[in-house]
Parts: sequence; structure tokens; C-alpha cells
Amino acid sequence: MAVDAARSEEGFTSAGAARVMAAACRAAGLDDRGAELIRLGENALFRLASVPVIVRVARGEEWLPTARTEVAVSRWLAGEGFPAARIVEELEQPFLIDGHPVTFWHLIVEGDRKATYGELGGVLRELHSLTVPERLVLPSFAPFDKQQLRLDRAVIPEADKVFLRKRWRELQDKYAELKFETPKGPVHGDAHVQNLMVDDQGRVILIDFEAFCYDHPEWDLMVTAVEHHSLGWQTDEQYADFVAAYGRDLYDWHGYETLRGIQEFGMTTWLMQNVREDAETAAEYRRRIAGLRNDDGPRDWRPW
Repeated sequence: MAVDAARSEEGFTSAGAARVMAAACRAAGLDDRGAELIRLGENALFRLASVPVIVRVARGEEWLPTARTEVAVSRWLAGEGFPAARIVEELEQPFLIDGHPVTFWHLIVEGDRKATYGELGGVLRELHSLTVPERLVLPSFAPFDKQQLRLDRAVIPEADKVFLRKRWRELQDKYAELKFETPKGPVHGDAHVQNLMVDDQGRVILIDFEAFCYDHPEWDLMVTAVEHHSLGWQTDEQYADFVAAYGRDLYDWHGYETLRGIQEFGMTTWLMQNVREDAETAAEYRRRIAGLRNDDGPRDWRPW
């Protein structure tokens, strides 16, 4: 469903996304008054005050196929009885507002604790065991598909762009030589523990399907493996719980270093998109690109 709206400001900012969100709510017949921005990343996420709904605003029309996949995946997982985020079925989705795909999701009322790494390993094991129906056409995992757009639009020093493009080509060469030995299946594509929520009934729920695909399970395992072995974001006990629940430690695989490079590159260019939002984001971007320039140096990156 496409709706005309006033053009948002150049680039993707919280203010511009809020205008798109408001127009999408009008088109959907929802009240946007009091809506709160809860996250600005690949998408802008708003929580409505009028109804228990989350509004996701994507960065541009290039993400329309992704939004359609998110909607289809939500419907499939609902049919499987899999604990995952649910779209608002009463609306024809996605909307396209001024060149921005917009989707509406049921609010998950959080409980009093966060998901554990053991729970993440268990959810991924269960997800990877599902059989994707023929009617659900999913893309392959595309580790480089967003990088060109990110680099073209980023407001960063030219020297950084030159370095990142060179690193991008190097990673593509390494990826071309990578050999997987596992069968393909459903893959979340961004399987960090923050993409699990525990609701007020104690249920662990998988969210954020924008990178969902049909590919090798290593793409999901690399996220926590890199966060632990490279960045030190989990304790040894937390990572051991993840490995025990899933049944595999990716660090022992010959392709780990290649996936580590791809993961760290993606984490840096993801954050790079928002360097104009505030000084804290800009500082973390500088910390991350400094780490990329020194492969053997310590990573003092902060979770974002």
C-alpha cells in the first residue's frame, strides 16, 4: 500500500523517521500521538501510546523486499507455533510511505528479566530444525548486500571510505573461498541475544526478521562466537551455556576467522549510518573503525 507524504529530510534520522511513522499511522487508521522512538538502527522503531503496537520504519525503498520477507516470515512462524514477533494481521502490509517501507507489529510486554545465552542457543537450535515450506521464498544470506549503500550514504571521512571499500573487497575474496559443510535451512541472520525478548508470561520470543534467509546455520552462530572470542562481551560461563544449548562452538571451525571479519565489518558499517545522531554514536564508530585497522589489536567496542 503506497501513500504520499511530505518528503523526509535528507538521510535517515530520528526526526525524518518520526514524520514517516506519523504518516503511516494516519494511513493505517492509528493514533500516533505520544509515540516514542525506542531504537534507531537499520530501522527506526516506535512504540505507540494509543495501542500496543510497534511501528518499524525502514531506511528506503530498497528495503521493500526485506519488509515483505519479514511479514511472510512472521506469518509462517505463527503457523508453526514458534515463539516469535507477530505482525498486526488486520493491516495490509508493508506500507510504503514516501519511499520508506513501514510495518506494524504487536507489542511484546517485557517481563522482569532478559534472555540468557543458553536460551539463545536453544532457540537457534529449534529454529534451524524447522523445514521451510515451498511457498515461502527466502533469500540467501547476503553479507555484502547493504555495504555499498551504507558506504555511499555515510557521512564519514573519505579516508575511512577508502579503507572500508578495500576491506570489503578483501572480505569478498575470502568469502568466495569459504566452504560450508552443513545443510541449508532457516537462518535468522542477526542472531544476537538482544533479538530475544522475555515477555511478562516468561516466554522467550524471537524478534527482528529483516535478515531472515535460507542458508547455512553458521551465519547465526557467528554472532555470539565473535562477540565472545573477539569482543569479550560474554563471560566464559555464558558462552559455555550457549554452546551447550546449541551443540556447537563455531570457534573450532576453519571458517571462523572469515566470518569474524564479515561480522565485525557489518557491525561497524551498521553503526556508521548514525554518526550524525549524537556524539556517543560517533565516538563508538571511531572506536570500531580503529579496531578494524588493527586486526590483531584488542577490541574495546561497546555493545550498542
